[in-house]
Amino acid sequence: MESILKGKVKEAIRILYNSELSDDLIQIQETRKDFKGDFTLVVFPLLRFSKNTPEKTGDTIGQYIVENFPAISGFNVIKGFLNLEISDKWWMDFFRSIASDNDPLRKCKVTRPETILVEYSSPNTNKPLHLGHIRNNLLGFSLYRILAACGHNVIKTNIVNDRGIHICKSMLAWLKYGQGETPEISGMKGDHLAGKYYVLFEKDYKAQTEELISGGMEETEARNSAPLMKEIREMLLKWEAGDSEVMALWKKMNSWVCKGFDETYRLLGVDFDKIYYESDTYKIGRDIVISALENKVLYRNPDNSIWADLSSEGLDQKLLLRSDGTAVYMTQDLGTAVLRQKEYGFDKCIYVVGNEQNYHFQVLKAVLRRMGYKWSDGLYHFSYGMVELPEGKMKSREGTVVDADDLIAEMKETARVVSLQLGKLSDYSDEEKEEIFRKIGLGALKYFILKVDPRKNMTFNPAESIDFNGNTGPFIQYTYARIKSVFRKAEQMGISYDSLIPSELKAGEKEIGLIKLLRRFTDTVSEAAAGYSPSLLANYCYDLAKEYNQFYHDFTILGDNDQDVRNLRLELSKVVSTTLCSGMWLLGIEMPERM
Repeated sequence: MESILKGKVKEAIRILYNSELSDDLIQIQETRKDFKGDFTLVVFPLLRFSKNTPEKTGDTIGQYIVENFPAISGFNVIKGFLNLEISDKWWMDFFRSIASDNDPLRKCKVTRPETILVEYSSPNTNKPLHLGHIRNNLLGFSLYRILAACGHNVIKTNIVNDRGIHICKSMLAWLKYGQGETPEISGMKGDHLAGKYYVLFEKDYKAQTEELISGGMEETEARNSAPLMKEIREMLLKWEAGDSEVMALWKKMNSWVCKGFDETYRLLGVDFDKIYYESDTYKIGRDIVISALENKVLYRNPDNSIWADLSSEGLDQKLLLRSDGTAVYMTQDLGTAVLRQKEYGFDKCIYVVGNEQNYHFQVLKAVLRRMGYKWSDGLYHFSYGMVELPEGKMKSREGTVVDADDLIAEMKETARVVSLQLGKLSDYSDEEKEEIFRKIGLGALKYFILKVDPRKNMTFNPAESIDFNGNTGPFIQYTYARIKSVFRKAEQMGISYDSLIPSELKAGEKEIGLIKLLRRFTDTVSEAAAGYSPSLLANYCYDLAKEYNQFYHDFTILGDNDQDVRNLRLELSKVVSTTLCSGMWLLGIEMPERM
């Protein structure tokens, strides 16, 4: 409709003022809820043609459009804004068109699809996934589905950070304290077991550092001089040199952790098309750094470390290889980016990484550009805010994180308690109930996280997320289940309905309101894709569910004596359920048929 209205505005300017209007001067948006109308034209840019006041100009253009475009039933002018009202007949014709289309996402396709890599998760193999990783995975996976729905060729990727000092910490602690403990012996998942020894290392390292400080040593020197830190550096050097004993331990503990990650990903309902490992890509990055040094793009410090000087770009000097030749995070990111471009020839590579790494990705892009990789302009840091609990910030080193597996189990258990209190699953088998509890629990978790603007910090409150009222996943799921219940009841009553809606049927205000919301679905998906913002889609689903529930409360659906009205309301219910299901699927949320 917006494109049609733009054409009519152009026509009006040409006929009324004998002038041609460029597209950039036409600003059409949805009318604000506190004003009467459906679409609003901003009149101010058009005054150069009318040579009149905003009110007079708006009134003249409004009169022309009403007289020459039957879909417009009326208008009003508020200062410099022309509010246009779409006729109920147009809305009903529009509804017939979407009711006959079984794929509400079909109209979201872009004209120029791109190859886009989305990197998310990026865990370290020294600890289990936690609440912060959950937000990362949910954002990345929903972004993949939204972009793919718009026709892009999207590749889901993960980079496992399986090398470096932080990994050696878990390994050294296991050697010192583990006494041969394995996941099988302990009964712990492998990622949890590695995390246990990471915390033990940090505890002892902190004690050693504090002892040196109390003896008069400055803090930075104390951290570098602690015996455990010296052992860690020696282990990292051995690892990069391929020491057989260190490599065997690394492979063993990494296998434990990666197996644990796979189980968590399965529980969370996310997956990947390609998984990269830092232990492979850092080698490519190291070769790239050495080559750039030889080409005088980088410089070597007296201590033999290799750096990039980015001060001319408003950044700083960036270490790329340590003085002992070991690699840093940036080294592997350089290698991974070059490898991905070689493998996929991507147009864009989106890094779903927290906002504490903003500077890192500015540097990554700048270094690649300096090295001559023009495609680096396609790198995009999807910078999201931190997620915390009501009681405060999580700290991996102190073991105060919220474990992802525990949280998923807790959400399912909470869903079980709330659902059983409602008492609507009595005739379901235990297996069917467990599946419903899983869908509700995960739906609550995913929606609560995804409804927040990803760029903002957020506080996750499990109790609020599971509420069956308000802006929550279970509320939307319950709306969907309610509609399914309507159709089950219709079947029990022997009601069959004709989806063909008579052209002369007039819909009420509530029906038209729902149709207007349904029209926004494809626009919302497109906006969510363009702005990398799943929250737009999440909140759209809530608005649609809320509007339908108000409609359901105010009107009977199966009990109306007018068969055509009943058929319209059933068809409207069906399209709402299909739209909700499609929207929530894009967020990675499953919809139970009954709750």
